[in-house]
Amino acid sequence: MKNKSILLIKTLLLSTSQMNICKHSTDKKKKRKAVISMVGFGILYLMIMFYGILYCMGFGKSGMSDSIPVMCAMIVAALAAILTFFKTNGYLFNFKEYDMLMSLPFSTKTVAACKFMYMYINSLPWYMIISVAMLIGYAVYEKPVVCVYPIWIVLSFFLPVIPMLLASLLGFVVAWIGSHFKKSNLIQAVLMFAVGILAFMLRYIIEAVVKNGEVQDALEQSKEAIDNAAGVFLPARWFSEAVTKLSVSGILLLTGVSSILFVIVFMIVGGSYRRINSALKSHAAKKDYKVSAQKKRSVLNAIAFKEFRRMTGSTTYLVQGGFGEVLITIFSIITLVMGFDRIVEMITSGAPVDPAILRPAIPFFIYFFLGMVSTCACSPSLEGKNYWIVQSLPIEKKTLYKGKMLFNMYLTVPFMVFATICFCVSAKVPLVETILDLLLGFALLAFSTCWGCVCGVRHMRLDWENEIEVVKQSAAVSVYLLPNMFVGMGVIAGVVYLGMYVDHKLLAGGFILLISLLAALSYKRVMSLAKRR
Repeated sequence: MKNKSILLIKTLLLSTSQMNICKHSTDKKKKRKAVISMVGFGILYLMIMFYGILYCMGFGKSGMSDSIPVMCAMIVAALAAILTFFKTNGYLFNFKEYDMLMSLPFSTKTVAACKFMYMYINSLPWYMIISVAMLIGYAVYEKPVVCVYPIWIVLSFFLPVIPMLLASLLGFVVAWIGSHFKKSNLIQAVLMFAVGILAFMLRYIIEAVVKNGEVQDALEQSKEAIDNAAGVFLPARWFSEAVTKLSVSGILLLTGVSSILFVIVFMIVGGSYRRINSALKSHAAKKDYKVSAQKKRSVLNAIAFKEFRRMTGSTTYLVQGGFGEVLITIFSIITLVMGFDRIVEMITSGAPVDPAILRPAIPFFIYFFLGMVSTCACSPSLEGKNYWIVQSLPIEKKTLYKGKMLFNMYLTVPFMVFATICFCVSAKVPLVETILDLLLGFALLAFSTCWGCVCGVRHMRLDWENEIEVVKQSAAVSVYLLPNMFVGMGVIAGVVYLGMYVDHKLLAGGFILLISLLAALSYKRVMSLAKRR
């Protein structure tokens, strides 16, 4: 790669590096936030490594340790493809610093390739921590020769490249299609929703294709499925052959094909890169525009509407904030059509589970889709360099944050009501318990909204250059998401267990009071933080 390309990548990395902030920033608050962010990610990496090692131990004790290399390649590839596809719009297309980069003495292909490398380097720790964890598990059971370790590590850098390139090419196609429409952001969001839903349902599609009759040995089926996957996804086979058989051809194919495909993809992307970005960043004006009376709204509703326009104007924000709503709507309709009992049977793979014991967990299951992402966690930071406009408005910060929280409730509550009714009707939940489930769902979303706003205000970041840094990778989103996700899964398990001994109405009533209290405390904290901003 040319020196100017290395210089561009280095500049992009330094501009967003938390380590760089710790070394050179004179702002103690920024340094403290950077340290907390790095510590948080460090803890998360350790958790992923621990889980990866346990996963390999399960394979090893089942006598399938020889399949660990293929499984490692498949997990890294799947993660790389998913993360890249949903980040492509913010990293490669429609990014904020586009005008500045294109004014520099770099070719279009160089800018596109460097942005891809920037995305690759930012995501690399996730892929490497999984690979190293699975290498540890593989070493414990297979005890390979010493040269396998450096080969595994080096090839791990190439494992995500091909799926990332394919996902980037798919993202390029989505952006190219979207650039031909006036509502390009909405068109891109719809296409990304479609691909995301397909990926989400892929597991069940594969199971339906692979499964043949009764399965007596699940472990043998898993091993067969892994071997079949290696036959289809060639990089996994090349990686496996390289580390298990020390195959020179496997090493050369994985590294060579990755490099050649990189060149080919960005020859394709580079040809239309400037035109697509220009189309996505421009806005068409109606020729038949007519002046009409403006609608009168309350201040809170005006702020909520402004947040709605902000979301629909950003593909990244729209996909992140609306994906759960789309998924739960589809899942609710499927449950209503197929029946709650049948869905439980499919999810548990036919295990002898009484669907009745899962009914108390319905509000929490719905919350898992709607509450894992809160627009309030990122919306304060999305004001970015325009925050001075917000500060100059004749409204209190309390009012601003109330409006942002109102928008999140407008966004999530209708989907919660629809999903709860669908699930309760399908599961034949009595009317009183259905009403309690609706109240519990409302309380959960109120907590999600208020706690998300606490995280968003407490960890506000305004000096971003790319929306993805705020919507997907910010400290506010991480602090909100990770505890919420793990505690949410634990609560679902606890509710199912308690539901076997405690009446559903008492259980729902207790949780309504508890969650409402937490929501009230979070709301009070938001109002307290608003005074300091």
